[in-house]
Order: sequence, then C-alpha cells, then structure tokens
Amino acid sequence: MVKVRQDAWSHEDDLLLAETVLRHIREGSTQLNAFEEVGDKLNRTSAACGFRWNAEVRKKYEQAVDIAKRQRKEKKRALAKQQKNAQRPATAFLSGPVEETEETVNESFHLPVHLAEEEKEASINLDMVIDYLTSLKQGYHDSRQSQLDAQTLTEENESLKEKNHQLEKQLGATKEQLQAIQEDYQVLIQIMDRARKMVVFDDQDSLSASAFKMDKNGNLEHMAR
Repeated sequence: MVKVRQDAWSHEDDLLLAETVLRHIREGSTQLNAFEEVGDKLNRTSAACGFRWNAEVRKKYEQAVDIAKRQRKEKKRALAKQQKNAQRPATAFLSGPVEETEETVNESFHLPVHLAEEEKEASINLDMVIDYLTSLKQGYHDSRQSQLDAQTLTEENESLKEKNHQLEKQLGATKEQLQAIQEDYQVLIQIMDRARKMVVFDDQDSLSASAFKMDKNGNLEHMAR
C-alpha cells in the first residue's frame, strides 16, 4: 500500500519517533531502520520520518542521543570483555606473575569480573535514564508551549478574520452610499441644465417681443407688438 499521509505531526508522533530512534541507537542499529519502523506504525514514508527527525525532533533530544551512543558503546565493550573472558584458558590465571589490574583486584575480593561490570553498567544506566527522562520532560514542556503559542495565533487569526469581515461590510455600505450620491448628483446636473435652457429661451422670447422703428429725425422708438 502506498503511504500518502499528509497530516501534521502530533506530539505523540514525535515522541514515538524519538523513542524508536534512541532505541535503535542503543541497540547498535541504524537510524534508517528506525525511520522505516516508525513509518510502518504511522503510515508515513521513511523519508518523511527522517526529514522530521533531522529538521525538528533531533535538536530536542541531543542529550538523549549522546546518552544512547554511550550506552551502545558500553554495551559493546561489556560484550567484548565477556567474549574475551570466555575464550581465555583457565590456566592463564595459574602461570607466571599476575599483573594487578581492576579485574584481579575484584578477584582478590572474590567478586566476579562480570558482576563488577554489571554493577558499573547499572550505575551508568541509571544516570543515563535520569538524563533521558529530563530531556523528555523538557521536550514535553517545549511541545506544550508550542501548542499554546499555536492556539494563541489561531485565536488572533480568527479575531482578525472577524474584523476583516466587518470592514468589508462597512466598505460595501460606503460604496452604496457613494453610488446614491453620484446618482443624485447626476439628477441635479440634469435639473440645472434644463433650468439654464429655460432661462435662455425666455430671454430670446423677450428680445424678439420688442420692435423698434426710426422716426423722421433718425431716432429709434419702441413699438408695441
């Protein structure tokens, strides 16, 4: 089935991605295997998981990544020592002078070497777990703050949308008023034009209604029509 999930990453998705990657690091696996595992669980591509890890999640778990790498190193070191002790002949402890090392000191107190290593590793792991939980807590607080910021931005966006809607209504009412004023202005212009024409016609009629004639002395005199 083709993975086509396009929705946003939730806090739980990021937490699953971080825990899976850290587990693969501790176990000596690759991050690519972790991305594929998370992709199968979230129905996302491994590339999308890798991009999310490198772009957003990793910076919140840098301390946890360092802890996981140290755990992997300690695990490999302990495993190598166990294999070395298993392959070493028992007669090696009975021939020749024995150099006093941490292992021989432990043996002198009748404490097996592998128990001392396990005790040391348990102590280290406890500190690592505390650091890891601290980083998870910090990541949770950061995620919670991001959610609050996103909620605040969403509320501000809704408020701005409402204000924009009100302004659009006011603009529409203003346009209607302007159109009405323009129509009234055109009517007024037409009325004034007709009045001007009527005045001109009255003046012409008044002039044409008067007649003059010249008397015998060459003077003009008004004649009633």
